[in-house]
Amino acid sequence: MGLSPSPCLRRLRHLEKDGYISRYVAWVDQKRVGLPVSIFISIKLDKQAENEIDRFEREVKKYPEVMECYLMTGSRDYLLRVVAADVEAYERFLKQKLTRVKGVASIESSFALNQVKYTNVLPIPNE
Repeated sequence: MGLSPSPCLRRLRHLEKDGYISRYVAWVDQKRVGLPVSIFISIKLDKQAENEIDRFEREVKKYPEVMECYLMTGSRDYLLRVVAADVEAYERFLKQKLTRVKGVASIESSFALNQVKYTNVLPIPNE
């Protein structure tokens, strides 16, 4: 675009101030840090009452293994992406943490075999 560093920095600060840029991150390779296993977990709650939803969300936010958590429509209430070193580590997470969350009716786990695509780049339309 031909912007010198000063106008470029001003534009960047403006985008930060307006909330378009919420944070800066470094992507860490989960395999290189010893967490090669990704598990997708579908959760069904006993009830979908507001206090039950709030309790579940407060609890899963505490667990560093949970990388993503989404409140869903459909037959399941939540979808989580969890990372672990191996199957045994996931079993410990499941038994010592997730199954102890009050209000969880069922847990269904699926292990990812291969990551085909992973991005956080939004498909922002050109202006």
